[in-house]
Amino acid sequence: MRIVIVTAGSRGDVAPFTGLGRSLLDAGHQVAVAAHPSFAALVEGCGLDYRPVPGDPQGLIRDRSRAASPEEARALTRAYADGLADGVTEAVAGGADLLLTAFGPASLSRAAGEALGVPVIGTYLAPAFATGEFPLPNARNDDGLGPEGNLAAGRDVLRRAEGLFAGAVARLRARLGLPADGPSAPGDIRPVFHGFSPLVVPRPEDWPPGVEVSGYWWPARPDGWRPPAELVDFLQAGPPPVFIGFGSMAVGQGGRLSELVAAAVERAGVRAVVQAGWAGLSGCGADVLAIGDVPHDWLFPRTAAVVHHAGAGTTAAGLRAAVPAVPVPVMADQPFWASRLYRLGVAPRPLPFEGLTAEALGDAIRVCLSEPAHRRRAAELARRIAAEDGAASLLAHIGSESAG
Repeated sequence: MRIVIVTAGSRGDVAPFTGLGRSLLDAGHQVAVAAHPSFAALVEGCGLDYRPVPGDPQGLIRDRSRAASPEEARALTRAYADGLADGVTEAVAGGADLLLTAFGPASLSRAAGEALGVPVIGTYLAPAFATGEFPLPNARNDDGLGPEGNLAAGRDVLRRAEGLFAGAVARLRARLGLPADGPSAPGDIRPVFHGFSPLVVPRPEDWPPGVEVSGYWWPARPDGWRPPAELVDFLQAGPPPVFIGFGSMAVGQGGRLSELVAAAVERAGVRAVVQAGWAGLSGCGADVLAIGDVPHDWLFPRTAAVVHHAGAGTTAAGLRAAVPAVPVPVMADQPFWASRLYRLGVAPRPLPFEGLTAEALGDAIRVCLSEPAHRRRAAELARRIAAEDGAASLLAHIGSESAG
């Protein structure tokens, strides 16, 4: 089958689909990933076809922060959403027998699939159906809500998520000649496979049929990748360092954060590998090395602990590597994953990014490294996660559909 995977957002929204795409490729399918231009090299480096989807999320965040008025900020968001809608449609029109879609652009994918007669399967990286068991990621309130409160909080999350693209979806459906009132929300898609481990978030019993938790889709490592010599030398020059990175968060805060991180590392008495990310973190001193993008599956097992923003992908990579974490959530789904790490016993209590200090971060690193239970629990969980095959259920479904 010709399978197109549609995603949008940061690297963490793209990388897992390179692994899923490779699994599909190995099963004999033709696979293309439709993503923003900044990820073309990542997709093609993993041996997958690339289809462009307009948009620069990092630039959007920067430009919105500089907007002169709320109206200007809304206009920037509208332009991004409309560009995404056009790109998704063109990616599907380029030839597809099956469309897999991330949660963010799911409404646009649903409309394009409906117009072009291509079936759509949801492939979501975070829980995306309201449940009484817990508030969904990005809930405004998640403290002791109880089943009814959890459901209400989850429905509020989904309403807000749908609202982000509601205008773009309406305009796209009109351009494609589709009924304005047709089903287009991410929750209307079936089946849906969630790409995280049931050991981390078990499938809620009150989720509807056709909605599964399949296991992680590990990012593929680009063909021919080799670690930078400077990084190899640093790792060999002393005890395992702590990894520190905030991924796509804190755009424009590199200077302040770099000073904070340097002071925290000194306070904790550790060596550190600092990943620049969108914030532009830098390192200084003999015990700190700054790096660019490095596959987490290679780096994390060589570290003593990982300090990160608790994005879904980085959280998963830390669990896979059997290393404890210091979660510093910033926004969106990150407090949800940070809380999971704490409750799983592989991390101390999360440190909110807002108000973060060098003292608090340094002390949290020391606590994380000095508590053997964190590393023991991390090793046990990693062993169990390694036994899972996150792509198996989706591959089986696609195989049965193509056979039929």
